[in-house]
Amino acid sequence: MLALGYKSDLIKQYFLDYRHLTSDFTLHLGADGAESEPVFHGTAAKEDWEITFVETGLTTATAARIRRVAQHLDADRFALTYGDGIGDVDITGALRHHVEQGLLGTLTGVHPSSRYGEMRVEGDTVVEFNEKPTLADGWVNGGFFLFEREFVDKYLDDDPAVMLESAPLQQLARDRQLSVYEHEGFWMGMDTFRDWTELNGLWDAGRAPWKIWED
Repeated sequence: MLALGYKSDLIKQYFLDYRHLTSDFTLHLGADGAESEPVFHGTAAKEDWEITFVETGLTTATAARIRRVAQHLDADRFALTYGDGIGDVDITGALRHHVEQGLLGTLTGVHPSSRYGEMRVEGDTVVEFNEKPTLADGWVNGGFFLFEREFVDKYLDDDPAVMLESAPLQQLARDRQLSVYEHEGFWMGMDTFRDWTELNGLWDAGRAPWKIWED
């Protein structure tokens, strides 16, 4: 289920054209301008997906986006992610943790990398320099969640200005209904062009830690 806003038309069109974009096919263009139906060959992608596309508003904040897809949530429990953080998070492990804890919500805690070089200094001499050290002190929200449906009904409303991290998660934490699944592996947010460049560089070099599937 995709909670759409900015450039939703492009996202919808990508999936409507998905077979054309991912397959080999032959197209006969006649001299009279007539066009045949494409004949697809044996390379068509065969993902077993069911996707619901929901228009949730151009500037709607995250809490209301979830509220606005609620009519399509037909299970007692659901997973959620923002889509701008990437990692090799064990979703099956997170789900197992969520069920064991028995609370309304679970978020994934991560240790992000610093944007600044870290130095170890002895006197006036730098003896160790790490370009992008992992910040191991404390946890930050990695943006991968599991929720019981009750969370939507009790903690979310349709106010388009409310972020999920503000009142809803803060109240959930005060009610002792929010657990954390601690992820020690790779995680990185893609918030800037610099992040985009780094992550695409890892992918192009075949060193993407989050690629845990076979082509």
